[in-house]
Amino acid sequence: MYARSTGFHGDPHRVDDAIHYVRDKAMPALLGMDGYVGVSMLADRGSGRCIITSSWDDAAALHRSAGEMRGMRARAADILQSPPDVHEWRVALLHRVRSAPPGARTRVTWTRSDPAGLDHTLEEFAEAVVPRLADLPGFCSVSVLTDPEQGRTSSAITYADDAALEVATTQLAPLLAEFHRQRGSEVTDDQAFELVLAHLRVPETV
Repeated sequence: MYARSTGFHGDPHRVDDAIHYVRDKAMPALLGMDGYVGVSMLADRGSGRCIITSSWDDAAALHRSAGEMRGMRARAADILQSPPDVHEWRVALLHRVRSAPPGARTRVTWTRSDPAGLDHTLEEFAEAVVPRLADLPGFCSVSVLTDPEQGRTSSAITYADDAALEVATTQLAPLLAEFHRQRGSEVTDDQAFELVLAHLRVPETV
């Protein structure tokens, strides 16, 4: 399973317009594309930062979609008044306990590490961290996207609401910091978002 994420640092006043475009125009168009699995959108209404992620059955489907996705991406960029930042990923892990309700919040953490040790790091994350996540009140799901060649990961942990996110962040911060330190992973970015569209439909991997 593969994914393409497109990030924007846009105009906060245009975020709702972008959400309407993705939900009402882009999603129906994506549904007819070969190998399409689903789409999600994260938004920080305060800063205007948004991330739209589409998922695909395999690398071939991901690459076949590039042409049509380019037009959708340009339209979203025009709405948000921001150049797009595009990345392609392999879906390495997904564990879902429940569907995300309206008002769900997602914390995304981007890391970089030695590509040679990435598979081992993911195995340890699944064994040591995911069970701890699943025990927390309000936990909905966790996903990890990887760029194996660059040693880059993007992990997204979704909670039912702001309160659950705040509690989880406080409880897990020391565990995650130690996990990354022991494995030599550099956290390059970290931010919480509102999960405004949740239609990825990626199969469970844990």
